[in-house]
Amino acid sequence: MPNELDNLLISYDQPDFQDRLYKFRLSKLGLSSFGIGPLHIKNRQKVEDILKEVAKDKDTADEAVAKYTWIFDKVNLTPEQFRISKEDLEKAHKELKKSNPKLLASVQQAIKNVRKYQEEIFIGNDKKCSDGTGIKYKPIKRVGICVPGASAPLPSTVIMCAVPAQVAGVKEIVVVSPPRYKGNILPSIHPTTLAVCYGLGIDEVYRIGGVQAVAALTFSTKTIKQVDKIVGPGNQWVQTAKQLVFGEVGIDLIAGPSEVLIIANDKANPAWVAADMLSQAEHNPGCAFLFTVSQKIAEEVLEELKKQVGQLNRSEETIECLKAHSGIAFFANIDDLVEEVNEFTAEHLEIQCGEESKKIADRIYNVGAIFIGDYSPVVVGDYWAGPSHTLPTGMTAKFFSALSANDFIKATSIIEYDKKKLAESAGDIIRLAEAEGLDAHARSIKIRGFGR
Repeated sequence: MPNELDNLLISYDQPDFQDRLYKFRLSKLGLSSFGIGPLHIKNRQKVEDILKEVAKDKDTADEAVAKYTWIFDKVNLTPEQFRISKEDLEKAHKELKKSNPKLLASVQQAIKNVRKYQEEIFIGNDKKCSDGTGIKYKPIKRVGICVPGASAPLPSTVIMCAVPAQVAGVKEIVVVSPPRYKGNILPSIHPTTLAVCYGLGIDEVYRIGGVQAVAALTFSTKTIKQVDKIVGPGNQWVQTAKQLVFGEVGIDLIAGPSEVLIIANDKANPAWVAADMLSQAEHNPGCAFLFTVSQKIAEEVLEELKKQVGQLNRSEETIECLKAHSGIAFFANIDDLVEEVNEFTAEHLEIQCGEESKKIADRIYNVGAIFIGDYSPVVVGDYWAGPSHTLPTGMTAKFFSALSANDFIKATSIIEYDKKKLAESAGDIIRLAEAEGLDAHARSIKIRGFGR
């Protein structure tokens, strides 16, 4: 009997295989705020209008932020209520310690894992070259972190963004998140997120989200001070806002809805592959794809998807996500598959191909993060392994990288010449300046007594 998910599977021997592969890519891009995403095009003007309203007058900026918090979150706040008090942060931490000490212990270990990894990959050591040039690194002073809070609270995002910043030496870290938790008289941010902030020593936390939060962090209000860089995932509104304010502040990357692409052969466990696909599709929006050279595994994974999706709490939403933004592709050979993987440019790539997994991983160069082997599902990276889960989505892994401590430092070039060294180089510098018609450039050498 036909099933609504049967159309997920396509095969290389179908005449429209390449067209349908292209549609796979388009379905992924359709969720992205970068490029051709529908919201990016249709609602860009709305995002610009919100940014302009917050930016136009610092005296009314807080009121604009409150206005859009009411429009989008249905929460009525005064500017004095934007910031979460230190007392409430501490209270959330104490309550988590009392009610769920095992969860708090897991959070603390995750923080240690991320910190260890980020410290080991950090490149921020000053370097001096033998010719007197060099480079010095300084941390960014003030960073804002956008923490999603719509479909699910994501305290892990605080860890994955704040810990790399702390490793880099950032002193001022600001967290913004929409007030979606209804547990208090005044709507707030999820208490676990607040507890994580407290545990990391972050005490500047605001119950605002969306475009209005990006605007406040960028342009400053009477209540919220401007940051130097904005990082973190979010919906298309948030990411489009980040794109538009880039230049006024720095941004990390375009981090839209979650994606996973799995490469699997007949040595993979189809139930595990299906479960990993569903872990991303349940975000709705999200993307989940399987590429394989085994028709057997393709068909078995499809059957597992049909079976497992019905067991989920968010079954209906996940089915819609699978139908709209997911698929299974059966390729003729591994070379064709790898070529398409590099074109596909996934956020997360799992490779479940037994002893061939590492060899295949070596051939992949356009991807946010690679998870090698049957026991490395994406969820390990989401919470635990150490690399940040803030990753490039859409097709942006072709030029963006995973967020790391190295994104929170600025590099300054150092140049130090003495009289002898300038004398050795003067003629060449003058010739180059004069070739460009910039005689004042040349004069700045000549006036020091050097010439051809």
